[in-house]
Amino acid sequence: MNDIVPEKEPVPTKVVAKHGVTAVAQIAGGLLFLIMHIFSARLPPLGIVFGLLGGGIGLSGILSKDPADKKPGVILFIAGILKLVFHVGPAIVRPFAGSLLTVASLILLALGIFNGIKFLTGLNSRK
Repeated sequence: MNDIVPEKEPVPTKVVAKHGVTAVAQIAGGLLFLIMHIFSARLPPLGIVFGLLGGGIGLSGILSKDPADKKPGVILFIAGILKLVFHVGPAIVRPFAGSLLTVASLILLALGIFNGIKFLTGLNSRK
């Protein structure tokens, strides 16, 4: 009660769990998009399917009610569109789309690492 340094309240379990799940999903998504980009360059029909799938998942994130899902949703949607442009777009834009897809994948990985750090600090606050 008369502490000089007040103790912080622990982060709620629900928030910690959400950060953990989000971190795993974003890291897996970033790695999946990088791997997908490598393999689908050899098999264009597979790239078109991956682009549609990624764009659809991203669109569902954008339309989500949770504000934390919107940022990864936008990145996934853009990555899906870039994947489609990489395979069916004009030849002059394909290299640019491929480079941006790699950047979007790395951003998704970085968001996952950031949420992983938030998850770990939330766990530490619960000790």
